[in-house]
Amino acid sequence: MALLELKGICKSFPHAKGNLRVLEDLSFTVEEGEMVAVVGPSGCGKSTMLRIVNGLMQPTAGQVLYKGRQVDAINLECALVFQSFALMPWLSVKANIEIGLEARGLPPAEREKRAGVYIDKVGLDGFEEAYPRELSGGMKQRVGLARALAVEPRVLLMDEPFSALDALTAITLREELLDIWQAADMPVHNIIIVTHIIEEAVELADRILVLSSGPGRVVADLKVDLPRPRDRRKEGFNALTDKVFSLIEERA
Repeated sequence: MALLELKGICKSFPHAKGNLRVLEDLSFTVEEGEMVAVVGPSGCGKSTMLRIVNGLMQPTAGQVLYKGRQVDAINLECALVFQSFALMPWLSVKANIEIGLEARGLPPAEREKRAGVYIDKVGLDGFEEAYPRELSGGMKQRVGLARALAVEPRVLLMDEPFSALDALTAITLREELLDIWQAADMPVHNIIIVTHIIEEAVELADRILVLSSGPGRVVADLKVDLPRPRDRRKEGFNALTDKVFSLIEERA
């Protein structure tokens, strides 16, 4: 049985000229231990799909199954990392990380302990009392990552997490993400990452799902058989990147 399964997911939103279809008959599975990247043209519903997986949004039709059970509310074994950091500007780094733990009812001592652990994991030691306005983009995304990891999710959902960062910072954080995912003491077993950077998908993922232009549906499911760490200069890397690009261009 797959850890996660999307079956015939459709999503429409009210629109001045009638319902706007964002997703239509979107179906795929995620097996235990996989990192899956989702790519596709702008507006194909990638971010909407992540919110449906997390239970933040309900589909118009179809089912999300997690461990064989239908997801009808927020899935507490998932956590979402946002593109725009989504930090509370009036809270310190530590308080931003603790906010998800507070929402889940953890006592103050446990929240502080967990925040300290994940501040260390993402390399923010010494910035516990800093505020978002005092941080670089890369440091803000580290806070967002630590906040998601602190709830100790089994599935980490990431919505274009590195797209707002400069190239050098993005490279560093991608490497650190792989280290975190592969660490034996980390609770995260699966990652689903939405990205518009094809090279990022090839570098990180075990599988790449290509969505059509809106309404989004899976048009290709590609296994990435390249050993890690992956070298962008190798022929196999470039061949897969070109293939994914061609699939997106055809469907745009």
